[in-house]
Amino acid sequence: MTYLIDTHTYLWFRISPGLLPPRCLDLLTDTEHTGFISVVTPWELAVKSGTGKLDVAALLVDFEQRETEAGFLIAGVTVGQAIASGLLPRHHRDPFDRLLIAQALEMRAPVLSRDASFDAYGVERIWF
Repeated sequence: MTYLIDTHTYLWFRISPGLLPPRCLDLLTDTEHTGFISVVTPWELAVKSGTGKLDVAALLVDFEQRETEAGFLIAGVTVGQAIASGLLPRHHRDPFDRLLIAQALEMRAPVLSRDASFDAYGVERIWF
C-alpha cells in the first residue's frame, strides 16, 4: 500500500507514537508499504516552530536524510497540485491540509490522519 502522512501523524510518530492507532503505527513501521511524507510537512513544522506554536526545531535538522534513510519517500508539490489546492471547495481552510488533500487526490493514496475534514473531499483516510 502507498500512503501519505498528515503532519500531525508524522509528529506523533516521531515524538509520541503511543498516540497513534495500531493500524497507523503498523503501516508506518512496515517496510512492505510505501509511505510518503509531503514537503508540506517540514514546511508546516518550520512555520509553526518559527511562530512558537511548536517546539520541533530538532525534527527539522537533517529532515530529508533521516526520513529517506528510514524508508519514507518525500513527495514534492507540483504546480498542478498547488493550483488544485487553491481551487478545492472551502470545506477546509488550512493551506497545509489543502495541499495534502490535493496531493492525496492526485496520487490516489490514502492519508494517515485523524482529521475528518479530509473526508469531505473524497480522500481515503486511515485512522484506526
